[in-house]
Amino acid sequence: MLETLRKRLQYLSPQRLDHVVMPEAGVLLPIVERPTPTLLFTRRARHLSTHSGQVAFPGGKREAHDRDLYATALREAQEEIALDPGRVSPLGRLSDVISLHGIRVTPWVGIIPPNLPLVADPGELDAIFEVPLNHFLDDRRTHTDVITVDGVAHYVPSYQVDGHVIWGLSAMMLVELLAEGFGMPIDLYQRPPGALRHYPARHTRKSSAASSPHSTPSRPNE
Repeated sequence: MLETLRKRLQYLSPQRLDHVVMPEAGVLLPIVERPTPTLLFTRRARHLSTHSGQVAFPGGKREAHDRDLYATALREAQEEIALDPGRVSPLGRLSDVISLHGIRVTPWVGIIPPNLPLVADPGELDAIFEVPLNHFLDDRRTHTDVITVDGVAHYVPSYQVDGHVIWGLSAMMLVELLAEGFGMPIDLYQRPPGALRHYPARHTRKSSAASSPHSTPSRPNE
């Protein structure tokens, strides 16, 4: 499974939004190399004033000393979950996405060994957890969120695993990983079968972002 992923991402040409001038962030989608591979997520601490209790991948805003956005993703993962950057085997990047707060986010996919001594930073997180990739490849979504951004409907899967809800911007990155990395027939722009949950229409903050088909909504309070 992971060798197929490695090969497919090696030849992927992700959408780059380098022409869009706005703050940048990098996130890491860590795949844990178990006999049944898993994807690692974090949960934002409930005492935070923003994004509290939300599920996300490790990551954050680029700092001036970051060499590039992959370095940003690795630094943030080390700060948030004590992930040693040297234990990450990079597979490649996915398409840039833009949050409604005007941040250009670049996702990176990497493989990490199992059973690392990861520790959640209590100032930011209250949980680190893994979900088998098969949960997503089997499309065990609970429903689909319909989020319309700049007139374009996005059909974003929502998953519930052991009380954790995976949806919004994280789920949108996950869709590209499943489609491009594993060849799964899943598409943000095609209505899937099953229950739909509609959200109010939204608009991106930057007109340059709005013109891009990969301008994507974040969670409602991002």
